Amino acid sequence: MSLALKPRPSLEGQHFHVVVIGGGINGVAIARECARAGKRTLLLEQNDFASGVTSRSTRIIHGGLRYLEHGELGLVRESVRERERLLAERSHLVQPLHFLFLLNENSQRSALKVRFGLWLYQRLSGKKSSPVSEMDLARVHRALDTGQRWQILNYEDAQCEFPERLVAEWMTEAEDAGAVVRNHCEVIAVNVSQGRARGVLLRDRTTGKDERVDAGWVINCTGPWVDRICQRSTVRTGKPLLGGIRGSHIILPRFAGAPNSALYTEAADGRPVFIIPWNEQIMVGTTEVPDSGDPSKTAPSQEEIDYLLRTVTQLFPKAKLSPQHIKYAFAGVRPLPNSDDKPSAVTRRHILHDHSSDGAARMISVLGGKLTTAQSLARECARKIGVAVSEPKAVTVGPGTSLDPMLDQEVLTIARAGSVSDETARGLVEWHGQRAMEIARMALVSADMRAPICPHTSHIVAEVVEAYRREHAVTLADALLRRVPVAFGACWSQSCSREAAMRIGAVLGWNDHDLGSNLEAFETERSAFMHRPSRSASVLEAAAD
Repeated sequence: MSLALKPRPSLEGQHFHVVVIGGGINGVAIARECARAGKRTLLLEQNDFASGVTSRSTRIIHGGLRYLEHGELGLVRESVRERERLLAERSHLVQPLHFLFLLNENSQRSALKVRFGLWLYQRLSGKKSSPVSEMDLARVHRALDTGQRWQILNYEDAQCEFPERLVAEWMTEAEDAGAVVRNHCEVIAVNVSQGRARGVLLRDRTTGKDERVDAGWVINCTGPWVDRICQRSTVRTGKPLLGGIRGSHIILPRFAGAPNSALYTEAADGRPVFIIPWNEQIMVGTTEVPDSGDPSKTAPSQEEIDYLLRTVTQLFPKAKLSPQHIKYAFAGVRPLPNSDDKPSAVTRRHILHDHSSDGAARMISVLGGKLTTAQSLARECARKIGVAVSEPKAVTVGPGTSLDPMLDQEVLTIARAGSVSDETARGLVEWHGQRAMEIARMALVSADMRAPICPHTSHIVAEVVEAYRREHAVTLADALLRRVPVAFGACWSQSCSREAAMRIGAVLGWNDHDLGSNLEAFETERSAFMHRPSRSASVLEAAAD
């Protein structure tokens, strides 16, 4: 039997102080906070941890510069404080990132207004940004449309290239603190009787069995699925709690003139758009389109794809980008609070909705939230249900500083311990942090464990084994899209998928049937996430107008 198919003990009839529904970054953070406070906690996710909105974000850890336009100073303060905490606590996953703010004579925001906003943003951050290199500025100037007069301003935020890895770390920390965690475990309904939530009915998708558990509190942290959980549980909220807004991105190869810094610019309609170096590629996003459909089936429209590519081609006409250059597009539904405001004006501050007035006391629904503030949301939610959580001490990270000056020595030590290359050792540290040494020692078991997952990556099969053994990977997609996310790599192809499945299967003991079914399911999920857009000429025609 493979590690992926080990049976899980039944939960039938068990009691938990807190049941958290939803294994995105916010749900995992809440479960971790409650478990650390000594509460018996159950974390449930219908698919895989971080497989929803978390994996469909722009992957930046930011203080919310654009929130200043709407006067949300409190949210900006909270965001910059949490950004600094992540930079200090998770320096292997969260890195400082320079941003260049591009303005020209057509920009809807004046340079004076933006300069004041950046000054205020820096004051709220409490630190100075390190300067952008003259070389990078010169590269951007040369590549931009020479028919425009550009002003380039700069500031500093941060990036988490793989928030899926951050979720995996928090999930294992929640489990280490005593939480029970279950992915591929769908909540059919919250059991509500006599005016309060008393537990949940769940279906373990790995076995098909239904189970009931009791709960002192139920936290509905399912992102865009929040209203569906309420409807299934006959919790009547009067009107929908959420107004789903789809955000789409496109992924391009690094093109001539592509900056090393991230760009913050305006599209033709004045909406802000990011052009960000990511995973040796370029990510462009995002859009804001109302979407009330099934969040699991959301997909970028051709109009959104054209809109994003048009923005890049107008900025960088010398790159001669075309629809054929788009590697893939992806989309997610932001779980923003229901509002009559236009999407850009809807608050990005999270809301904890108490269902007591809806006839379901001891049930909380989490509305909104973002990568940056997941930990502060979790502390607030824990306190709301009576869990004593102290506020962590403030942290300070200097501009552009290396958070771990011993990193190179650590890489050499791990390389020797696991008999792997320095490049592989560095990848272990960057994705697994403190667990890198344990994985390196596991790699010593055999050459198959030290083998690269596919010929184009330095990440090794031992990392995937760790994903199944320790991080609750159940499917090949869990492993290669979220625990060891090599399948997002610039060179990944169907042949890489086949090679990876064979190398992983050889270690996990898959037979031919296991190999075939795992590979087929992986390719199905990968293609559903990474949409290949139609190769229309609409973008080129629009850009030529």
